[in-house]
Amino acid sequence: MSQLVLVRHGQSEWNEKNLFTGWRDPDLTAKGVEEARAAGRALKAAQAKFDLGYTSNLQRAQKTCALLLEELHRGDLPVTRHEALNERDYGDLSGLNKDDAREKWGAEQVHIWRRSFDIPPPGGESLKDTAERVLPYFNAEIMPHIKAGKNILIAAHGNSLRALVMQLDGLTREEIIDVNIGTGEPYCYQLDANGAVVHKEILAT
Repeated sequence: MSQLVLVRHGQSEWNEKNLFTGWRDPDLTAKGVEEARAAGRALKAAQAKFDLGYTSNLQRAQKTCALLLEELHRGDLPVTRHEALNERDYGDLSGLNKDDAREKWGAEQVHIWRRSFDIPPPGGESLKDTAERVLPYFNAEIMPHIKAGKNILIAAHGNSLRALVMQLDGLTREEIIDVNIGTGEPYCYQLDANGAVVHKEILAT
């Protein structure tokens, strides 16, 4: 049996300003730092143990991972960074205030870009596109460690993690639309030797 923990990064400066972020690279806010530490404390209380960590190429996820591991006194954990785990690319929406985007394109169109499964914003990725880079990396690089009995931490982003939750939970493209992963919220899975989910728990922080 292996443990897989998914944690979305803590609040970023652009989350706070209500901006589309995507592949842009803002830092954590003070609240985001505390959310990352709170996730670490919750995992410590749950006696989580990790053999390997994974994160994206973006600093908000990397710092969340590092702060979380500080709380677990596991700053020595081997952590791999890879852009396959980056947030969904919002293309032309990146850097725009969400309210301003609604004014420019209309609330309905922006809602479709944000919440549909396979309709990307101009110049960006849909959730389907995001899943098509996240899942092959997960299945090829991370799942073999899980099947070998290793415990894995992934600190990443709302949409890259939603792609993983969709596969792990066996959700349809309609069901995943309603899934929202909060900042600093640990999703804890127990997986068997075949990589199948045996148990899932979302920890309170």
